[in-house]
Parts: sequence; structure tokens; C-alpha cells
Amino acid sequence: VVCLPRVSRVVDIVSVLQSNKHNGFPIVERGQNGESLVIGLILRSHLLVLLQSKVDFQNTPFPCGPGILNRHNFSDFVKPASSKGKSIDDIHLTDEELGLYLDLAPFLNPSPYIVPEDMSLAKVYNLFRQLGLRHIFVVPRPSRVVGLITRKDLLLEEDGNTATTELQSTSSLPER
Repeated sequence: VVCLPRVSRVVDIVSVLQSNKHNGFPIVERGQNGESLVIGLILRSHLLVLLQSKVDFQNTPFPCGPGILNRHNFSDFVKPASSKGKSIDDIHLTDEELGLYLDLAPFLNPSPYIVPEDMSLAKVYNLFRQLGLRHIFVVPRPSRVVGLITRKDLLLEEDGNTATTELQSTSSLPER
């Protein structure tokens, strides 16, 4: 597994992108006891956008403050349908830029799909097929349960009536 720290040196990001063809990378932060904790997933294409724009490079290896996302448009991170996207070979950085840092936290997916390490390959395969996934994190057992969501939790009651409607997506929620 090729991981990147939350605040990474630009030269290290470039090295990772040049040395493998992975399309997604776990982002880790050091916990209080020194262990690496995964805080999310960042896509290769998003790293390439950040390296090319250079606007998020910083001099210090510390997490950035709020407001960083205002520097980018959503469209910056969308790959044109007729394109293979950017390549690390297309990005030119100076020695000074390679020595800077990049806080990846504002750009990562904080809740990627995960499976326990002992899940059967058949179930993992079905997840990839049914959900159209490209990445799934594998986590150790035992894990601590912090909640449970049931199918009933995803049903909405309409106007206090006993009839229910299944939640399709957040964009189709009834206005209240």
C-alpha cells in the first residue's frame, strides 16, 4: 500500500506518482500514540491538478487553515470525457517548488469504502461490480463499531403519514 502523509513534500508526491500507476492513495496522519491513521483517499488525478496549479504549495509542513477550497473550481478536478487526463510527465516544477509542502486533507475523500481483512473475495468482487468502485480500503479485525444504519433508517415518512418513500439521493429529498 502506497500512502501519503496529510502534509506531504511536493517532491515526495511527484516521486510516488512517477514510481507507480495507482489511481488512488490513502492519506495518513500520525495518531497520539504515533501510529498511522487513515483519514481518507485522494485520487491521482486530483494530485496532478494540485501539482499543476501550484496555488496550494506552502512553505511549512503544517496543516493549512480553512478557506483553501475557494482557490479551486469543481471543474478543475473533472477529467474531460475525451481525454486520458493529465500525466505527471506534463507537469514541470522548479527545484524550489519541489521543496515545498502540500496539505492534502481539503482535497481527499474522507469516507472511502472499506472492508474487513477477512471478507471473502466473492463479496469484495460483488462490491466492485455492483457499486462501480475503483478502490476499497482493507482494514484489520477487530474494529470498533460506532453506529449501525438499517434500511428503515433510509426511509422517509411523508407528512407524518404511515406511507414511506425510499431515499434515492440527497438531491431528491422532499422540501420541508
